[in-house]
Order: sequence, then structure tokens, then C-alpha cells
Amino acid sequence: MTPPAIEVVDLTMMYGDRVIMSDLTFSVARGEVFVLMGGSGSGKSTLLKHLIGLKEPAKGSIRFEGETFDLTDDDARKRVLRRFGVLYQNGALWSGLTLAENIALPLDEFTALDQQTIAEVVSLKLALVGLRGFEDYYPAAISGGMRKRAALARAMALDPAVLFFDEPSSGLDPISASRLDDLILELKASFGTTIVVVTHDLDSIFRIADRALFLDIEQKTMTALGPPAELRDNPPSEEVHRFLTRSSDGLP
Repeated sequence: MTPPAIEVVDLTMMYGDRVIMSDLTFSVARGEVFVLMGGSGSGKSTLLKHLIGLKEPAKGSIRFEGETFDLTDDDARKRVLRRFGVLYQNGALWSGLTLAENIALPLDEFTALDQQTIAEVVSLKLALVGLRGFEDYYPAAISGGMRKRAALARAMALDPAVLFFDEPSSGLDPISASRLDDLILELKASFGTTIVVVTHDLDSIFRIADRALFLDIEQKTMTALGPPAELRDNPPSEEVHRFLTRSSDGLP
């Protein structure tokens, strides 16, 4: 039986002696859009850091396609990281590099491709996000929405099995945010990419998520998992109800 893309078992997350979340057990199916949601301070971004190997679990395990993510084994860590793509909240593009140079970075680091082939891959990835012809532009010369799409092109450079998004709509106008949602859905439909998204944006959650996980800041654990519309219509708790029925302009 093929293992899920990601499997989290009995995970506890801590900062020092403080428990952020505990008893997290869930899996992310291959090819689905999976949203991590919850109020401010609930640990969504911390969970993302655990999933991509930036933070080690205080307890429990995380498996990627059946393989345990061991941070102490450099070879295993690099092998897993090569199959990840991450779009950080601020895009995290290098300001002193052109878009082409930014996108080429993971290709230079993780592959033995020659420079001509890398240039061709870079142009293809930019075209996929609607930025054909912007190879020589610097991040400061383009809009915030375009920077997010360029960062997505870089995250896609190695054709990752899983893409992670940290608050992708943060700082974007509604049209740019909607366009980024379109790209997420296109990646799923065209390439079967597994996508994990941290967001509190209701419009995006209901539009893109196959399933969503709710982190309850008061109970310090997950209290809901399922399709967002089902969780809204049949909420398992008052916190989930408040979160999924609020105005998308505000926080819960």
C-alpha cells in the first residue's frame, strides 16, 4: 500500500518548557491541498517548520512518503529536502539577484545540470507562474503579487513532490491573492502536486482546501479535521464555528 505524502504521529511541539501543541496525529494524502488553520498564535507556522524539517519534534514522528525525517542524518535530510518546495510568507527572494538567478539557486545546489539546461528550466518555471520574460528583473522592480509568483517558481524548481505555503495571501490585494489560489489549484490539477498551506484567509480556505486541520489555541491540540465546508456546517466545537463563520477581514 502506498504511504501518504506526509504522516504525523503523536506530535508534540514545544518552545523550551512551553507546550505549543500536543497529540497531533494526521496524514496528508498525495495530491491533495491540505490547509493548516487556527487563530493567531495557535502554532500553524510552528507546525509548518516541523513538517519541513526546520524544527525537531519534542515527541512523536513525522514521515515523508513513509520515510522518517531524521534531522541528525545529513544525507537523509538532504534527500528529503530535495523533494520539498517552500513558499515563505515574505517570498524570501534574494534582493541582489535577478528572478532567474533566484530560481536557479536550488538547481545549482541539488542538481548537476549544466547552465544552459538550468536557464531553460528557469524560463519554464517562470512561464508556469505567468512571468515569462521577467528573468532579468530584480525583486524590487516587480509587484508584491509577482514576487510571490516568482517565489513559487523557485519553490517549483526541483519539481517537488510536496509544496508548502506559509500565509501565501499575506500582503496581497484580493486580485493577486485570487490569482495565487488559481495557481495552487492548477498545480494540483496539472501535476498532482501535494500542497500544504498555512492560512487564516477564509476565502482561500474554502476555495482551495480538500481538507483542513484546526489547531485550537486553548486546548493546545487539533480539534477538527475535514473538508472546510463540512466543518463549517457541522462544527465540532464553538471555536471551529467562530473561526469558519467570521468575516474574512478579521481574525478570530
